Amino acid sequence: MVKRLVEHGLADHVPYRGVGLTETGRRLAVAVARRHRIVERFLADFLGYGWAEADTLAPTFEHDLPQEVEDRLFEVLGRPSTCPHGFPIPGHGSEAIPELAQLYDMEPGQSAIVALSSSVSPAMVAFLGEMGLVPGAEVEVVDKQPFGGPLTVKVAGAERTLGERAGRQVRIRMLTSGQAVDGDAAAASRATPARPGGTTKEK
Repeated sequence: MVKRLVEHGLADHVPYRGVGLTETGRRLAVAVARRHRIVERFLADFLGYGWAEADTLAPTFEHDLPQEVEDRLFEVLGRPSTCPHGFPIPGHGSEAIPELAQLYDMEPGQSAIVALSSSVSPAMVAFLGEMGLVPGAEVEVVDKQPFGGPLTVKVAGAERTLGERAGRQVRIRMLTSGQAVDGDAAAASRATPARPGGTTKEK
């Protein structure tokens, strides 16, 4: 694969230093990502597919899409800035994934808006979709067990429980005051052992 990319002028390979895209290769990669995300948006917004289904179906026909059709889809969709997963569509402002907090770093009582899923696993994306943790959803943390324990959140009026691995795949924008903190530090503060006699050490 690397040899073919180099032969087509899409990548440079320097022995012992790795492989990098050429300017031509980068432009092609950006164009492919843009087309994929526009098609995902069309499948989700116009045809009603879930974000995981849209990601699976898009590659089956996106490569045969004429540039004119891609451009018209983009306009009909209202020039969206992101795909259904929340990833930016290249050519619409910033192409970088913004620095966002992780859902698992939130504490009980805090609320946020789901921004995107940082997972590329179809199974994980499908799981998060079933939980209602999709871009734009409002989520409130109800409970968080210490030391990497499960996180209980409220989404669309229903309480859901997920583990640390899944919770760290969801990027959020905070709604309530206060920043998300390191989970282990918070866990340690909540799990301070009680002194003999039933009192708890105050910090």
